[in-house]
Amino acid sequence: MLYASLFLSAFISATLLPASSELLLSGLVVQRQGDLWGLWLSATAGNVLGSVVNYYLGTAVSRFEGRRWFPVSRQAMDKAQRQFQKYGTLSLLFAWLPIVGDPLTLIAGVFRVRFGLFLLLVFLGKGLRYAVVIGLAAGLV
Repeated sequence: MLYASLFLSAFISATLLPASSELLLSGLVVQRQGDLWGLWLSATAGNVLGSVVNYYLGTAVSRFEGRRWFPVSRQAMDKAQRQFQKYGTLSLLFAWLPIVGDPLTLIAGVFRVRFGLFLLLVFLGKGLRYAVVIGLAAGLV
C-alpha cells in the first residue's frame, strides 16, 4: 500500500494536475518507511508513467488542430516547435522541473519525439531527481 500510494502520488504529479510527490517521498524516507530502492522505483515509475500519459495526449491533440474551437493557433504551434527545436530533445532531461516540465512532455508528443528517446530522457531526469530527494531526506547528500 505504501509503494502504491507513492506511485499514485508521483503519477498525478507528472500529469498536468497540480501535486507534489517529493513531500510524500521525503516524509517516508525521514520516517524510515519502506526500502529506499523501492521508494525510488515507485516514485520514478509513477512519475515517468504520468509523463507518458502527457506524451500520448500530445500525440492526440494534433488531430484537432485547425478546428475553430482548437485553443492554439498555427502560429503559436510553429513558435512552440521552434522553441522546442532550439533547446532540443535533450530538454526532456528537465521534465521534472515545476511548471515547465509537464507541458514539455505534452509538447514532445505533439512534435512526435521518438518514444524510446523520450522515455530514456524523461526516466534519467526524473530518476536522478528522486535519487537526490531521497539522498537529501536520508542525509546521504
